[in-house]
Order: sequence, then C-alpha cells, then structure tokens
Amino acid sequence: MQYPDYRPRRMRRTETLRRMVRETRLSVDNLVYPMFVVPGTGVERAIPSMPGQANLSVDKAVEMAAKAADLGIPAVILFGIPERKDAVGSEAWSANGVVQKAAKAIKKRCPDLVVIADACFCEYTDHGHCGVLHEGHLDNDASLENLARTVVSYARAGIDMVAPSGMLDGFVGACRESLDEEGFIDTVIMAYSAKYASGYYGPFRDAVDSAPKSGDRRGYQMDSANAAEAVREVSMDVAEGADIVMVKPALAYLDIIRVISDEINLPVAAYNVSGEYAMIEAAAANGWIEKERVVMETLTGIRRAGADMILTYHALYAAALLARR
Repeated sequence: MQYPDYRPRRMRRTETLRRMVRETRLSVDNLVYPMFVVPGTGVERAIPSMPGQANLSVDKAVEMAAKAADLGIPAVILFGIPERKDAVGSEAWSANGVVQKAAKAIKKRCPDLVVIADACFCEYTDHGHCGVLHEGHLDNDASLENLARTVVSYARAGIDMVAPSGMLDGFVGACRESLDEEGFIDTVIMAYSAKYASGYYGPFRDAVDSAPKSGDRRGYQMDSANAAEAVREVSMDVAEGADIVMVKPALAYLDIIRVISDEINLPVAAYNVSGEYAMIEAAAANGWIEKERVVMETLTGIRRAGADMILTYHALYAAALLARR
C-alpha cells in the first residue's frame, strides 16, 4: 500500500474513526489497585513521595477498596506495614496481621472484589531484606519455609490470590505445595517472576519503610540488562505452578513484557511501580505534562506491550477516566 492510493490519515480524521480501528484496548478490567495497610483506626497518612496515595488503617482500606469496586476495578493488592518488625518478619504470617485483618474486612464489604496479598518480608523484617539473613546474606531455603507459612495464613484470611515477590529460587513451588497441602487448591498464585533490581522502587520503600539497612537486593532481584534470564525465570515459575506471571517494573521493561507475552501461554501482569507513578505526578504538578493524557498513554503502552493486567497507583484515576469515555 502506497500513497496516494492509500492515505492512512483517512482513518485518523475523527475520534469515532480512530476508535473503530484502535488496536489496543485499555479497560478497567485490566487494572489492579495497590494499597498500603497499617495498624490503628482512622489512619490515612499521606505518602509524600507518592502524591495521592496513603498508608491506611483497616477501616480506611475497606473504604478505599469499596471505592475501587464501585469504579469497576476487579482487584486490589495489599501490602502490610506491621506494628513490630523482627529478624525473620514473623508478623507476615500472624493470623492477626494487618493484611489478614484487612482481607477479612474487605471481603465482607466487597465479596466480589478479588483481594491479592503481596507475599514478601521486606516490610516485615527489621533489616529490610526479603527473608532470613545468614551471616549477612539472604538464606533462600530458610526464607521459603516462612513464605509457605505466610501464604497459608493469607489464604485462611480469605485472600483470593497470593503474590510472592521476593525472587527466591523455588518460591512458587513452595507456595503451591503449602497451599495445596492445606486444602487451598483454588488460591491463585501471581508470581513476581521477572522482578528487576531497580531504582524505580524508591517511593515504595519510603511508604513501607523497607529500604535494606545494609547492602542491597541485587543478589536476588534481576540485573536490569538481562532479557533471556527473564524468560528462564518465568519458565521456572510456570513449571512450579504459577497461574499469572509478572514483570516489574513496567516502563523500562516493555520489551520484557512483550517477550514474556509472546513466549508464555499464561496471563501476564506488569507493575507500574511507585517511581513511575511519582514521575508522572511530579511532572503534572509542575505543569510540564498533561496528566490525563500521559497516564492513559502510559497504561495503554503497557497493554500494547502485552500485559493482561496492570498493577498501578493510577488505577482509581484511570478507572474514572475510562468511565467517562
């Protein structure tokens, strides 16, 4: 097809024509809203590096989850900030933990909302690493035992989906085995399969006070230069029983999302992380960008790369915009 016989601009002339031939559709069904849950009552503490987001007590988390459900968002993912931290993150598997309490309360208020729990220990340990330390290094297999306890605790609290995020070797298999042994065969596993060691996580670590007290997480999160390794990691998680695989972060890894989407016959999630959110909010606040256009363009780009679901702090904002279209 060549000009002048073919004129691509014909199909761009009006919004209705553009809508008729649009290749990628962004829907509220693609969105997952992350929430930070803290102890107490009536707590809604703003997160300075994430404008518009807050640490929420259980009662406030229930209100926010209901708002998400009313907007048509199908799922929320919960991150817990405990009252007490220790060397192994034992509050993560406490029956009275903040995530467990929030899950029960949210499911009571919004029974059809899918409630996901992030399953990691960086928020729960006093050293900020994603499991048990031995002589200053993450002990992979000891951490798996605690992860197994945690996901079972979440399932008992009514969580629909667990999301192990520590990038431990064998973490999906440990979750699936422990869940099945306890009778939770229907609990979904969304694995953080290709989670990169990234500078985009800074605001999140502020929100949950999870920055490592020493060292960093490059020994277990992926090197940002690697693509083939992502396919190997995802393939391992699929073999161990993952129901959904995830790429995190999203924007600097759109090529990875595309490769995984092409290679793996499972739903693919992408996490539009805190630093990506904060950059848009900061630029919009300074009048440098049009927030509405950039948010929707960003989320559509993640969909176009191959993500079936997007975890994003802009979920409420985007859902409201989609409802107007």
